[in-house]
Amino acid sequence: MGGPFCRDLHALESFRPFMNPTTKTPDSAPPQRILLVRLSHLGDACHGLAVYHAVRDRFPAAELWWAIQPEFAGLLKNLPQLAGVVHFDRRGGWRAWPRIRRAMRSVGFDWAIDAQGNWKSALVTHQSGARYRLGMAPKDWREPSAARCMNHWAAQATGPHAMHRMQALGAAIGYQGPVKYHLPLTAAEHATGSALLREALNGQSAAGGRILHLATLGDPRSWPAECFLSVARDLAARGCPTLLLSGPSEQAQGERLRQAAGQVANLHHVVGQRGLRELASLFANAADQGMRLLACDSGPSHVAAAVGLPVDLLAGPTDPSRTGPWPYGPSPPGHRTLWMGPNKPLAQLEPKRVLAWLLEAGR
Repeated sequence: MGGPFCRDLHALESFRPFMNPTTKTPDSAPPQRILLVRLSHLGDACHGLAVYHAVRDRFPAAELWWAIQPEFAGLLKNLPQLAGVVHFDRRGGWRAWPRIRRAMRSVGFDWAIDAQGNWKSALVTHQSGARYRLGMAPKDWREPSAARCMNHWAAQATGPHAMHRMQALGAAIGYQGPVKYHLPLTAAEHATGSALLREALNGQSAAGGRILHLATLGDPRSWPAECFLSVARDLAARGCPTLLLSGPSEQAQGERLRQAAGQVANLHHVVGQRGLRELASLFANAADQGMRLLACDSGPSHVAAAVGLPVDLLAGPTDPSRTGPWPYGPSPPGHRTLWMGPNKPLAQLEPKRVLAWLLEAGR
């Protein structure tokens, strides 16, 4: 056995997973320091907020830390009562393992909660040094064999969605309240978001408007950029304030569409938007003004849901009942899904069908 993963394993000292995990919560004193492990990706980090809130409510006196990859750590800035962040630099190769091990051991965690469910997160959780290591039920893991790195398991999730697994983790630590899927923002961040949205729309009222977030090239869940532009033009022609938004990964697409669109009334562009908290604050202000987001199954759609912006999701080929914006279904805040069905690429979805769906019932 060789290769980078083997070297990663050799870099870990004392890798001896417990072979008989239990679902019983320890009866000892409440933990003083808890580590939440949710390393990637953006949407997954958003789902981890439910466990963050459950821990904060269940153990308000404990220090809560979060292990995450640096590219997603900005999402956690200003989270109330988050004591600190431990970075796992996955691009650092085998050297990333001793670095994060030293960082975690220097804090001295009592508990560690793996809210991700793969080998990468399991090894980080195991190396935290925590005496109590909680993970999801093995059947809920993406890589079930890694569940043996835990010494406690939650009960199996009661539904298919990722948030059902987060709910099971909350229940395992004794939290019995409702799922809290919310990204708190400060007053200053709200003010920043208001200014960003006003600037993006060139002072136009956002009431009843739409934000269209471009999808990343090469992702099977993506919809072509030209299709987004076609829908944006049609919405703008109907007098709808429309914002085409691209992040760093879609910057080239966004610039190309801005040049192709030219000057169109009611159509605005933000190209290469950066900053996860800035994106969240823009979305929160858009929600306050009655806007909706059109997006594929991607990180921004989950950020939007976490700050209350209703999402119109273009889904395919993944099952939206597992990964769609939460809460999934017809309940408030009114997320909706247009699903192509299993194994059907979104590239086959015609813009005219999407436009008709968006205009349905006055949406």
